[in-house]
Amino acid sequence: MPTYQYKAKTRAGEVVNGSLAAGDRRAALAELGKLGFFPLAVDSAEAETGGKKSGSGFTGRVKARDVLMFTQQLSSLLRSGMSLSKALDTLERRTQKKALKAVLGDLRSGIVQGESLSDSLGKHPKVFSRFFVNLIRAGEASGALDDVLLRLGKHQEQMAEVREKVVSALLYPLIVMCVAVCAICFFMMVMIPRFAMMFKEMGRTLPLPTRILIDISDAFTGYWWIGVLLIVGVVTTYRIRARTPEGRLAIDGFKLRLPVFGHIIMANALAQFARTLATLLENGVPVLNALQIVEDTMTNLVISNAIREARTKVTDGTSLSQPLSRGKVFPPLIIDMLAIGEESGEVVPALKNIADTYDSELSRTLKVFTTLMEPAIIVFMAMIIGSIVISILMAVFDITSGIGK
Repeated sequence: MPTYQYKAKTRAGEVVNGSLAAGDRRAALAELGKLGFFPLAVDSAEAETGGKKSGSGFTGRVKARDVLMFTQQLSSLLRSGMSLSKALDTLERRTQKKALKAVLGDLRSGIVQGESLSDSLGKHPKVFSRFFVNLIRAGEASGALDDVLLRLGKHQEQMAEVREKVVSALLYPLIVMCVAVCAICFFMMVMIPRFAMMFKEMGRTLPLPTRILIDISDAFTGYWWIGVLLIVGVVTTYRIRARTPEGRLAIDGFKLRLPVFGHIIMANALAQFARTLATLLENGVPVLNALQIVEDTMTNLVISNAIREARTKVTDGTSLSQPLSRGKVFPPLIIDMLAIGEESGEVVPALKNIADTYDSELSRTLKVFTTLMEPAIIVFMAMIIGSIVISILMAVFDITSGIGK
């Protein structure tokens, strides 16, 4: 049966886009009328894709931003009184992204067949994390699925903001460094050999800095493959090493000991730990299960191991702060703030305060890092390129002075 892409208005005046299967265009228009839509445009999907049909088994990557939008929209639809299966059907018809549409269709089928939403989500571990699934399960158990989805959407939004903050702060220095490396390679492998050939034809003895520069350029052009092999070897060794638990533990520990980057990684991890744990506990997930889920979300194995060791020492009625303090990984600030929250019976607010504290610290560290990194890179580029230019000019001045004599 052919598929038709449509653009239509709802009774409330909202413009929606989607697709549906129908025998012909007239049947598609009739189906839209049954759904309460007023068609604006209905076209064959084959016509839009030049006659190429996408297979029903399409599997693509669902982005984190798509999961966030799904969470927020599903929460809104459920809060408006729509049933879960109808809400999933609506979201499936509205989305234009094939990977997400396939996942939503599978979720809706599971719900129709009597599965819980958490069980249906658990079938897609690459799309919905264990954290996501457990929060939904807690919401189903408490009968407040729409509220849990709302909190989950806010949590995802906050985590996305932190990730974007880190990426945007590191992106500019990375781009400048790439430009610097490309400029140096261009000078060494293209410009310097031309000047060297010209100086050689003149038969003059060149100044020492110029001779050193030409020797470095010859090494670049003649032995560049050694550099490529070294880079490939380092990357391959890193990947092989990172696949073993011992190697990954050593690499993650080294990352945390780096002067500035280590502080950024630690602040980001602690903010993620506190915010994720607060969200889980706030939605009724037991503390031991919550710690297990938080442990799985940590990308740094050193911090993950510290959480696991603390989890083995936590029992019902035992505080979190004491087991966490024994690992020597979590700083005193987070231990003290958590202990105060436990004494007052306000663990979740204390965890949220910890997350906000480390979010602010992360922002300050990133600002200082970018403020110092940018001029440092510019000075480095100026020194390298300036040295190249000065070495060439010394040879030019030496040759022109000899011509005048």
